[in-house]
Amino acid sequence: MATATGSTTEPEANNLSRDLVDWICETANGTVVSADRRPGGGRREAWVVEVRGADGTIRPLFLRYDRLDPEEKGDDFTLHREAAFFRALSGTAVPVPNIVGVHPTEQATLSELVPGQPWFSRLHDEDQRVSVASDFIRILAEMHRVDPHRLGLPDQDPDADLRVLVHREIDAWEKVYRDSGTSDPLIDLGLDWVRRHVPDVDGPVAIVQGDTGPGNFLFENGKVTAVLDLELGHLGDPHDDLAWVSVRAVQEPFTNLLERFDDYARAAGTTIDLDRIRYYRVLAELRIVILGHRKRAEPDLLGEVGNGLVYGLLHRRLFLEALADVEGVEVTEVDPVPSTPGERDWLYDAALEQIRQIIVPRSEDPFVIQRSKGLARILKYLREASSVSAAVEQQDLDALESVLEYRPSSVSAGTVKLVKRCLEGTVPLGTTVGVLLRQVAGETQALRPAMGVLADRHFDPLGR
Repeated sequence: MATATGSTTEPEANNLSRDLVDWICETANGTVVSADRRPGGGRREAWVVEVRGADGTIRPLFLRYDRLDPEEKGDDFTLHREAAFFRALSGTAVPVPNIVGVHPTEQATLSELVPGQPWFSRLHDEDQRVSVASDFIRILAEMHRVDPHRLGLPDQDPDADLRVLVHREIDAWEKVYRDSGTSDPLIDLGLDWVRRHVPDVDGPVAIVQGDTGPGNFLFENGKVTAVLDLELGHLGDPHDDLAWVSVRAVQEPFTNLLERFDDYARAAGTTIDLDRIRYYRVLAELRIVILGHRKRAEPDLLGEVGNGLVYGLLHRRLFLEALADVEGVEVTEVDPVPSTPGERDWLYDAALEQIRQIIVPRSEDPFVIQRSKGLARILKYLREASSVSAAVEQQDLDALESVLEYRPSSVSAGTVKLVKRCLEGTVPLGTTVGVLLRQVAGETQALRPAMGVLADRHFDPLGR
């Protein structure tokens, strides 16, 4: 368990500063007796903090903390902003953690610790799974009923036309992309598509969680105890959240998705437009790809690099599959390239075995165990990439040459040219998506040992 004393004997990422501990003490009106960093959360650290009150009672609290102040980087998705969504939903039919305090300068929020677990995939009893999933969908419908005027954020206008709000959301994400200072033809393609296909409806406008679904709520005894992770919240179309459920269900299968959408329709007293879900599924995946692009532009060497590799590639593929689905483009299987074993493979194997048989079994800290497994994913990728990368590159160059009618100097240069021609209208979107999916298939072959079952996960079908 990491102490909260600010001791310099521990790595900075596993410690809380004395100033932050003092703020917790003042905010919670007690003394911090322990602070335990929990796995997950990415850049936004998750800590369970125990505070002893004047009467000796121990009060468990939950701290969210971002050491890299996003406001300094022009990032709108701050913990301060997230707290506004929690407060807007407080006292409604949507269970959310009670905010105890928001740090006045640092990106840190303190809330009551809510009972429950987030890992829907650990539920194996089907009745329990359906009970939790149905309860969450009911709560999602309740969230969309909450008066959007309760939010009160200056950049979110509850009286705006829905189409205007969607375009503003796209603008916000394009800014995140442009601020990275680097380009990605896949994102350029996606931004052009989502702008041209915004659904032509003016409402209703609702508080939308963003990134909603399994993994971002807590549950216990067959019921949801809290909705979490509102940093991507905004005002928009309820179908946006339903699309996010579809996206997160790839990572953690979420019972029968169409049955859950029927649950939503009954709870909300409305009908669901599956084509709008298809649109917002593309937009949701584009957001994830943009976040991954920003991480690559500004890599955090102490972050969850292994997970970032896996989920970054998974969502690049899912973005293309979502685009193919809405455009009616057939997705074809790509045969794997031959693998060429290397003379240094045994070194990767030795490192992996030592992580598996020595480091992980002898570690008691869940955070250390998680990061050790992340390092193993990196090693698995490097081992396989050294065996297949050359053949994958030739396959990608062949595919680009067949469309561009010349052999590009590199895959990256050819991809930029391909997307440019697509945006100009000289190469069909379906052809472009097909070539890009072939590239992702090659990347998946290299990353497959690290991806496990995610290498073969796809969206649940939306057809009736």
